[in-house]
Amino acid sequence: MVFNIKTYLSQTTHAAPLAVFRIFFGTMMGLSIIRFWYHGWIATLYIKPKFHFSYYGFEFIKPLGIYTYVLFAICGLSALFIALGLKYRFAIIAFFLSFTYIELMDKTTYLNHYYFISVLSFLLIFLPANAFFSLDNVLKKKSFEYIPKWTIDSIKLLLGIVYFYAGLAKLNSDWLLKAQPLKIWLHSKYDLPFIGENLMHQNWFHYAMSWSGALYDLSIPFLLLYKKTRWFAFILVVVFHVFTRVLFPIGMFPFIMIVSALIFFDADFHKKIINFLKKILQLKNKTVSILKVETYKFHYRKPILIVVGAFLCIQLLFPFRYLLYPHELFWTEEGYRFSWRVMLMEKMGYTTFKIVDGSTGQGFVVDNSDFLTTFQEKQMSFQPDFILEYAHYLGNHFIAQGHKNVQVFVESYVALNGRLSAPFIDKNVNLYAQKESFKPKHWILPFKDDIKGL
Repeated sequence: MVFNIKTYLSQTTHAAPLAVFRIFFGTMMGLSIIRFWYHGWIATLYIKPKFHFSYYGFEFIKPLGIYTYVLFAICGLSALFIALGLKYRFAIIAFFLSFTYIELMDKTTYLNHYYFISVLSFLLIFLPANAFFSLDNVLKKKSFEYIPKWTIDSIKLLLGIVYFYAGLAKLNSDWLLKAQPLKIWLHSKYDLPFIGENLMHQNWFHYAMSWSGALYDLSIPFLLLYKKTRWFAFILVVVFHVFTRVLFPIGMFPFIMIVSALIFFDADFHKKIINFLKKILQLKNKTVSILKVETYKFHYRKPILIVVGAFLCIQLLFPFRYLLYPHELFWTEEGYRFSWRVMLMEKMGYTTFKIVDGSTGQGFVVDNSDFLTTFQEKQMSFQPDFILEYAHYLGNHFIAQGHKNVQVFVESYVALNGRLSAPFIDKNVNLYAQKESFKPKHWILPFKDDIKGL
């Protein structure tokens, strides 16, 4: 049977799965903002630090001082509006912009699941997630039973990319043949009840976790797509993410992925969820007179299809940009971020900076704790773009203090996935004279080992 794109784009499906996804997404995001605020991380990560690491090309995005709390409040309120389906289009745009701004304020806080939330919220801007079971239906007195099938499939594809690409990234010699970095991390979990002493030190368990993790990521999208294996796959999703949440401090991400997996279930399943919510909220169908329209139709269908299609193509291709760089990915991290490489590395670094007067050769070593928080210093110590940006910050700082002919030299040692610490940065290169770009960084010393794989 030949696939026909026009026929596919004309197919419809019930709107319930997208409505349930909207409710859970908004709820989880709202809880995440509350959690972040409750733990005091807004002040710790964005207000108290003297310096913030920026993403290349987004250096103009900085924390807003005390108004950073307002930004988080906007993000949290927009998440609530999304869950309710109230002024949905405005709410999802506000959430995408505020959440993405928060994530761009400091590169130190980068996590794959934060990036996932940003790209998912961007996609949701173009989807009719408020077409069914939303307060917008009440305000407009109109509800849509069916929506284009591709709107739900686009979310499935994005989730499939996240899982499958994470699985592909695990097909490397460190993960499969050395059980690294899980071997390092699991050894530290000896205090877990029942399994700590019995399993966490077992070599076979380290390999079992590594191999099963790779197989899980590679297979779970297909198991969720196939109706006969869907419930089995969902149980795997729950077990896998609950177990990883117990082992590792990765916040709300496991729960976000669990509720996101529900999008793969048929409409009848989501109708039951909606009926359950109606019962809990004591909602009655005839409370408000709402016109039920059979199928949702986009006002700007062609431009939206072009934007969504281009977006999904970028998501398919962008993670492979690392192939444009000649050196070991795990060492240089050029093209590492935004590629669904989840928990593949354990890197520790020790990096010192020396400020030198270029005309006299005299200099002094910087105390990094004078400028960086402990968390920032840890992240900076093994990531080349952090090191370069911090070198420029130090150079500008000491020039502003009246120092002349400032040069910044770095001595850095990094240990990767259980290997011995090795020299990382060419200590004879003045990093203050180097500029950030997408080109390979020649001042990173070669990696003296070989990691095979994707």
